[in-house]
Amino acid sequence: MMGRSTVQDQLFYAFNLEDHVPRDHLLRGVDRFLDLGELRQHLAPFYSHTGRPSIDPELMIRMLVIGYCLGIRSERRLCEEVHLNLAYRWFCRLDLEDRVPDHSTFSKNRHGRFRQSDALRFVFETVLRRCMTEGLVQGEGFAVDASIIKAYANRARNVPASDVAQWRQGTQCNRAVREYLDALDANNPVAEDALEEVHDTAAASRNISPTDPAAQWTAAPGGPAFYAYSTNYLIDLSAGIIMDVEATPAHRTPEVDSTRTMIDRVEQRFDIRPRRLVGDTAYGTASLLGWMVEGKQIEPHVPVWDKTTRKDASLSISEFQWQPERNEYVCPEGRALRNDRRQFTAPRTRITKADTVIYRASQADCVACGMKDRCCPKTPFRKIARSIHEGAREVARSIAQTPQYRQSRRERKKVEMLFAHLKRIMKLDRLRLRGLSGAQDEFLMAATAQNLRRMAKWLMPSEAGTAMKTA
Repeated sequence: MMGRSTVQDQLFYAFNLEDHVPRDHLLRGVDRFLDLGELRQHLAPFYSHTGRPSIDPELMIRMLVIGYCLGIRSERRLCEEVHLNLAYRWFCRLDLEDRVPDHSTFSKNRHGRFRQSDALRFVFETVLRRCMTEGLVQGEGFAVDASIIKAYANRARNVPASDVAQWRQGTQCNRAVREYLDALDANNPVAEDALEEVHDTAAASRNISPTDPAAQWTAAPGGPAFYAYSTNYLIDLSAGIIMDVEATPAHRTPEVDSTRTMIDRVEQRFDIRPRRLVGDTAYGTASLLGWMVEGKQIEPHVPVWDKTTRKDASLSISEFQWQPERNEYVCPEGRALRNDRRQFTAPRTRITKADTVIYRASQADCVACGMKDRCCPKTPFRKIARSIHEGAREVARSIAQTPQYRQSRRERKKVEMLFAHLKRIMKLDRLRLRGLSGAQDEFLMAATAQNLRRMAKWLMPSEAGTAMKTA
């Protein structure tokens, strides 16, 4: 006789979420090192004391941490996953009967209270302090680099930058456009007519995205062009902990300038200044090297950005001998190049707009010289432009000959690995928020998640190590 199972409702259930979350689950390690006890106090001035209670900000942050740690890019899908997954409910401190916030709530809080209070920066620095407490930050060596992330903008849609004047007259601008216009006003504090004229003159030939005008039109080598932002990482080389992150347009100049911002901010917030800074050739400009060596006393383990080597087989600057005591160069024929051949009535610094000092040879010496065809074949006399930061450049060149420099070049790969992890594991190869502030929010949360994962991997008990590495 075939049996038949009968379903009978059980009156009471003994159910504990803690018992259903595996001991080696990634979120157990993340939860161990995520302390948001001070978040409510930080956000208190931005909440009203009357009306209905709002959604707990700690719950919102915990849900965002899940999304960024596990590569769940859609906020709608994130809410569904938290509703269904027992481990996610446990991490968010939700019981089986607790409701999950609607996906639209994230937008209201991200663009409202979280951005006004800089809450995501607060969470990032809270996690970073925990990394320091756990001994993962030594502060001896930092590395800096940038990576391009696609913006949430259609590459096929663009408008001339001169249309900005028309945007000011419209009332239906999205948040990213309003932010872009506010940034223009802040950077050009002049009359409205003059502002539009200056902007159109500077960028009339450039096309911008109508939905995210702050995004930079760029292209990776061998690929199609697209709108993008750059995420800039400053990491500690000891364990690869991210010390700071900054969003910039995908252009070399703001990427390099963000290095000063991040180092100054880390020094101000945490009283940490590295002994050495590692970077690629983009960070070897004369001004940045001068800032590191002369202003911060940081050893630049960076290749020097050098364009003095000539390609026409003529003599380069390295073949001229610098005489610091006489403030002059000496050519291979023993003739002097000086910067004071022309006298002025009023004293001048002789520093050009490019932060260089021009040293000139005597035209009479060059005309009679047998090496003129190899030295200055197209000019009547030889000129050398010496950077005012040439001393810092020489320091960087001397460091490049040491074994410590070669070790730094190997350690720099840690920041590149973080970018690979960001795009492949955490799925952040394209932004979901628009505007420079939206990019900054996403990059801050991604860096927070990477630091939490790093602590979970390095500091959890060994029995959980295998699962942490594969998660």
